[in-house]
Amino acid sequence: MKPTLLILAAGMASRYGSMKQVDGFGPNGETIIDYSIYDAIRAGFGKVTFIIREEFLESFKGIFAPKLEGKVEIDFVFQSYDLSKYGIDKQIERQKPWGTGHAVLEAGKQVNEPFCVINADDFYGYEAFQKMHDFLTSEVRDDYYSLMGYQVDKTLSEHGSVSRGICKVSPEGNLEQINERTKVYEKDGVIVYEDEDGTTTPLHDDARASMNFWGFTPAIFKQAEPMFKRFVEANENNPKAEFFIPLMAEELVRTGEANFKVIPTSSKWFGVTYKEDKPIVQQSLSELIENGTYPNKLW
Repeated sequence: MKPTLLILAAGMASRYGSMKQVDGFGPNGETIIDYSIYDAIRAGFGKVTFIIREEFLESFKGIFAPKLEGKVEIDFVFQSYDLSKYGIDKQIERQKPWGTGHAVLEAGKQVNEPFCVINADDFYGYEAFQKMHDFLTSEVRDDYYSLMGYQVDKTLSEHGSVSRGICKVSPEGNLEQINERTKVYEKDGVIVYEDEDGTTTPLHDDARASMNFWGFTPAIFKQAEPMFKRFVEANENNPKAEFFIPLMAEELVRTGEANFKVIPTSSKWFGVTYKEDKPIVQQSLSELIENGTYPNKLW
C-alpha cells in the first residue's frame, strides 16, 4: 500500500499577512506545496491529504484539484474547534485550533495507511521524501515511527537567528529528546544557540534539527487521543496553548510505547514565515530549476 502525504495547511499565517499556503513562489505561480507534492509523487506516495479549515476548501480545490487530477489521489480533512469527537463536552473559546498534534488527530477517520506529516509552508527537498517513503514501506511499525533529521547548518537564515528543535539522538539513531533552541545562528563561522542569559553554546554542523516532517502508522491516532484529552483539560483556560507533534513523540518515547528513527538527510530546507522571506524562497527555487532539479513548469 502506497503511503499518504498529510499536509498541515490550516494555519492563518498571521505573521505573513495572507494565506502563504497558496501564495505563488515558482516561475508559474507554483506554491511551496506544489514542490512537496511533486517530490512525494516521484518518491512513490499514493495520496495527498490536506488538513485545512473548512472555509479554505473551495480555494484549495480550485488551486490543486485541476493540476493533480490523474496524477495522485487527493482529499481534505477539516481542523475544527469541535472537541465532542474526542469525548470532550466543553465549548472552549479559542482564536485558532489546538496545534499540529490536534491537526494529525483530525485525519484519523480518513487515513488508513502509513503516512507522513509535513508543513505546507516548508520546502524539504526530494531526498527527504524518498527516504521517508522507504521508511514507511519497509520499516515503520506501530511502535516504530520516524522524523527527518536536517543538518542544522542547512536550516539557518541569513537574516537573523531561528528557533529549532535540536534532536538528541541515541547511538542506535533513535530520538531521545527534542530540545527547543529559540536562538540559533552562525557566529564567527560556528553555529551556536543562545540561552536567555546570553550564553552561547556551539552546535556541530551535523546536529540534527526537526523541521516537522514525521512518519507514522494509523496507530498514532489511538495512541495520541488520550494525550490530547489530558492536554485540553490542563489548558482549557489557556487560549494560546497548542498540542504539538513533538509533545506526542516525547510522550511515546518516555513511556516506551514507541521509538522514533531520526532519518538523516542532507537536503537543504527553507521556509517562509514573513513577507520578507518570499524573495529568498523564490531565488532558492530559481537556482534549483536552473540546475535541473525541477522543470521550469511542474505540472
